[in-house]
Amino acid sequence: MTRYVSLAVTACLVAVAGLSFQRVFGFGPVVPVAAVAAVVPTLLSGLLSGPRKDKGPWPLWISLVLTVVAWAGTVSVTVLRPALSEGTLPQTLREGVLSSWKSILTTLLPAPAKPEFLVLVNVVVWLAAFASAELALRTSLRALPCLPALGVWAVALLLGVDGPGTNLPLAAATVVLIAVLVLVRADGTGIAWRPLAIGVPAAAVLGGLAFAAGPVVPVSAEPYNPREQVAAPPPQQRDSVSPLDRVGGWLLSPDQVMFTVQAKRNEIERLAVLDRFDGVTWSSTARFVPTGSRVPEGPRPGKRHEVAQRITIRDLPGVWVPAADRPREVDGLPVVVDPGSGALAAAQPLRSGQTYRVDSVVPEWTADDLAAATVANDAEAKGARELPWGPGAKEPPVQLAEFRKFAEAATQGAVSPIQKAAMLAEYLKRYARYDVTAPPGHSYRQLDYFLGEGRRGTPEHFATAYALLARTLGLPSRVVVGFDGGNRAGDTVQVRSGDVMVWPEIKFDGLGWIRFNPLPDSARKSKKNDSVAAGETEQNLEQAQKNAASQQRGQGPGNTTEKGPQKTPATQDSPTPWWVFAAIAVGVLVIGYLFAVLLAPALRKRRRRAGTPAARITGAWHQALDHLADVGLSTARTLTAHEVAGYGASNVGEDAHGHLGPLADLVNRSRFAASHSDPRAADQAWHHTDQLGRLVTAKAGRLRRFRRRLHPRSLRDRRALKAAGR
Repeated sequence: MTRYVSLAVTACLVAVAGLSFQRVFGFGPVVPVAAVAAVVPTLLSGLLSGPRKDKGPWPLWISLVLTVVAWAGTVSVTVLRPALSEGTLPQTLREGVLSSWKSILTTLLPAPAKPEFLVLVNVVVWLAAFASAELALRTSLRALPCLPALGVWAVALLLGVDGPGTNLPLAAATVVLIAVLVLVRADGTGIAWRPLAIGVPAAAVLGGLAFAAGPVVPVSAEPYNPREQVAAPPPQQRDSVSPLDRVGGWLLSPDQVMFTVQAKRNEIERLAVLDRFDGVTWSSTARFVPTGSRVPEGPRPGKRHEVAQRITIRDLPGVWVPAADRPREVDGLPVVVDPGSGALAAAQPLRSGQTYRVDSVVPEWTADDLAAATVANDAEAKGARELPWGPGAKEPPVQLAEFRKFAEAATQGAVSPIQKAAMLAEYLKRYARYDVTAPPGHSYRQLDYFLGEGRRGTPEHFATAYALLARTLGLPSRVVVGFDGGNRAGDTVQVRSGDVMVWPEIKFDGLGWIRFNPLPDSARKSKKNDSVAAGETEQNLEQAQKNAASQQRGQGPGNTTEKGPQKTPATQDSPTPWWVFAAIAVGVLVIGYLFAVLLAPALRKRRRRAGTPAARITGAWHQALDHLADVGLSTARTLTAHEVAGYGASNVGEDAHGHLGPLADLVNRSRFAASHSDPRAADQAWHHTDQLGRLVTAKAGRLRRFRRRLHPRSLRDRRALKAAGR
């Protein structure tokens, strides 16, 4: 009975450990895989232990062969059923077993529930369930069958270290199941129902405490993330034609429906982020990685709002996927994502009729946020300040000096980065005219013509000129292509090719990339009358930029030098409170003490069982004295072995004398007889000692014995044999 109940507990324990993969895939895909992989090998091991009950379980090699065969058949008809029907089972199985871990580590979580990915969960849980069941059947150590489940936890935690959700409830359940397993296996002759009745509620309370204490544990270090050790895929050219190069053609044919959007509020749809300029064209350095649906979170401004959109592709070419900034989750379309910018791209070129849902968190900034902002100075910002000479150029282009003079004149009197950025946008709005017939292009020469002679252009010219001029002022800039507006048709907005928009962005410390609008007001008026007005978020941002810039116009000339990046009070490094170190020290001492007092008796018993037959008999007597100490025997220095046996009979029961008497005879013969003790006598001595331990447990109770073990005197080794044997 104990054996099969132990198998049920190990199956539940491994299944709960398998559910910890929910941070990698989500609960939906993991639950059936973990349940099957935990139950089937446990049932198989239980059946193999039945036919040879009198002789013990079948040999381990038979169990190994049968579990491999059962796993191959089970995984083929469950996890790999699609591959089985498509005839790609061997290849998918090989990829799943050998390389799925690396694919998961290079995929943003939650990972897609592909069969080759779920094979890893199936293998790990299956092996753990098989190992736990065999350990429960073949060993007597109480907690040893728990170790394979802890191995599953280790794999799941490493793969899902930055995944969504929490595993705290599963961890609490694991604590409870481990305690139950130890209680079930506490008595080898059968299930001790009384300890179970007391211990299971106590284990439940322990699990509840673990669940409640988890979120408040003072851990300041970042968890180890194996993704940092796995090389990310190199940047790929997702589209042969840059969206920036399509802008001019789209504006000349403005009535082509690109996509439709169903949402409660209007937002600017971002398409592509272009952050690298080589002197001729803008391109993207995005490092796209696969994702199941989630997009990593960007900077967290103080205020933001959520928007849910249902987007249907019509005539939008290429692979760039439109979404409001910043997307958080995408469903219905396989996409790859750039974790830095949040830009989305489809795995294959977009097709008309494709529909997906995207949930975004749109940041909002106030004038106070922007007024206190300083320019970012991280690695990304440094790359966004570069002004390359151009392909094959051996000296800087002459236009750079002219651009710098133009930008300084446009921002004359500015005393802060936000003021420079806002003044430059306002200057360009008044400086040039909006004209969709202007020739496309954004190289140094073409922008020099736009600013010097033509002074008319499309959003492409205004945005790229702004980004280039901003870099000459030391402001990190990039260019974004997207759509603004559209035609309202019922509850759906039709976004047309004429709604294409290009805007520049500047990166500020703590705020991230902020959009600026250098387009003249006539650009919006030139659109059709039925187009959707500018979104509320865009209007508020432009007003906040103007207010932030005007707040500092009254500063004196002594403040014209730009302040370096400074930490705000929210980001300043504060020293760790002393109580954190004190709590950690106390915790380490308590855990170390518990480990010592619980482990020392087990090691001492193991040492006493080893050695020559005489030494084993001596060890058995020492172990018996430890048992009798639990019922009041304080010392054996003045007692003979048979007097100790009499004490045990009077305080434990007559059954104890039936074991202590023969044990005392064995001890005396071992000490004083001329002949040497044989191994059989040592085995008999330990048999009597083990039976005495069970009797003492029944007399004193497990709780009392456990309390005694926690006392520091349990660390001492009782060496009273010499005095007791006199």
